[in-house]
Amino acid sequence: MPAKGKHRRPKQNPITRKLALAGTGGAALTLPLISATTAGAVGTSAPAAAVTTVTAATAVNVAAALPTTYSVVAGDTLSEIAADHSVSGGWKQLYEANRTVVGDNPSIIRPGIKLTLGAQEKAATAAKSAAKTAAKPASSYSNNLDGWIRESLDVMAKHGIPGSYNGIHRNVMRESSGNPKAINLWDINARNGIPSKGLLQVIDPTFKAYHVPGTSLDSYDPVANITAACNYAAARYGSIDNVNGAY
Repeated sequence: MPAKGKHRRPKQNPITRKLALAGTGGAALTLPLISATTAGAVGTSAPAAAVTTVTAATAVNVAAALPTTYSVVAGDTLSEIAADHSVSGGWKQLYEANRTVVGDNPSIIRPGIKLTLGAQEKAATAAKSAAKTAAKPASSYSNNLDGWIRESLDVMAKHGIPGSYNGIHRNVMRESSGNPKAINLWDINARNGIPSKGLLQVIDPTFKAYHVPGTSLDSYDPVANITAACNYAAARYGSIDNVNGAY
């Protein structure tokens, strides 16, 4: 990223879509968590003749339709929870489903808070999905800028991070000319000891805050660098596609 550099330092102000790490004692989330609440009411007992017999098969179907919850532990992130539990729509959908509990600041979640994950998939649907995945050949990516962008886009899709090939390519060419080992040693970030690195010129604090699970922890890694930068851009600007200069 360009000389001004300040844009790369993660901001601490709450931003609805920000994915920054939580403070001490909090769990870092790409999305906010919601405390699950329950309410019950005592009703009038139905006459014996009106009671419906519930078979074992019916009970299984009812259980499969019930929403599931997840209790947050330290170190969790919304993106990780959404990915681990196959939440449709990724962390964004997880946040929306829990927005009323989380409030306007989705940046911080506390251990012990319960998130509503949604209805469990039926066993048949899960089995069908697994079979389909197993039958699909693994994607292969070329070891060049085209392949890095395409692999990053696939990772982004799994985590609900917006962005297009053209948006990424345009910013990569401006920031590093496509050199994954590019490093800025002269701007304000460099003078502060945290130079901008990689294809999309990300400083280490931003890379760590917006790192996407499943990618390398090396900020120079092309796919990890692109994906983390796009995650940051999504939180700050809505999408890497909206970035046309220093960010």
